[in-house]
Amino acid sequence: MDSSPLVLLHAFPFDSRMWDGVRDLLKPITIDQRGGDRSPDLVAIADDVVELLDRRGIERAVLGGCSMGGYVAMAVLRRAPDRVAGLVLADTRAGADTEEARANRLAMAARVEAEGVGWVPDAVAAGLLGPSPDAAVLGRVRELILAQDPAEVAWAQRAMAARPDSTDVLAAAGVPALVLVGEHDALTPPALARELAGVLRRGEYVEVAGAGHLTPLEAPDAFTSAVLGWRRRVGV
Repeated sequence: MDSSPLVLLHAFPFDSRMWDGVRDLLKPITIDQRGGDRSPDLVAIADDVVELLDRRGIERAVLGGCSMGGYVAMAVLRRAPDRVAGLVLADTRAGADTEEARANRLAMAARVEAEGVGWVPDAVAAGLLGPSPDAAVLGRVRELILAQDPAEVAWAQRAMAARPDSTDVLAAAGVPALVLVGEHDALTPPALARELAGVLRRGEYVEVAGAGHLTPLEAPDAFTSAVLGWRRRVGV
């Protein structure tokens, strides 16, 4: 059986270049998740993903997402479940934000609009990466964040703040799913990732040693190996 195409959806606050380290072997389709002038709702990005599949004549794809990208994958699953052949959910969660988390997102959105993104790397990098990040990885994280449009960073924060709980959607999905998480992920820790894998009817769990919240950037070889091995086992 031929494998389904793999669509990878990036984390916040990055763009599709975060997948550069896994492109050679995974051969993914990637997009830059952009809100533009639309209302801040991840359904808008989900619609973009479905439109991309339509343009390419793809009936069903394996959707992979890291952090915010995972939320987008869940939005696609809610919107068009028949287009999803499998899921790769990395460093993400099923639940909606708490009131505190939502308030923090909205505060960051307002500050980015007022001040730009220059302050963002120093504010978020330590929380995104493992305890001893490689200098090249840290530099790449800073570079990608500083390249983002402040309006899009603000849009993404507001869209994530508004997202619903996806637990029921994931529990109803019959497709194979791989849940990956960094050993040192402080934002969506391994215990939460194990719960996510347990929600999924056909979920597998992989913990990536040494990594934090950005497993594809921090440990691209381990991420690639896990995804390829899982795809071979489940046949998607």
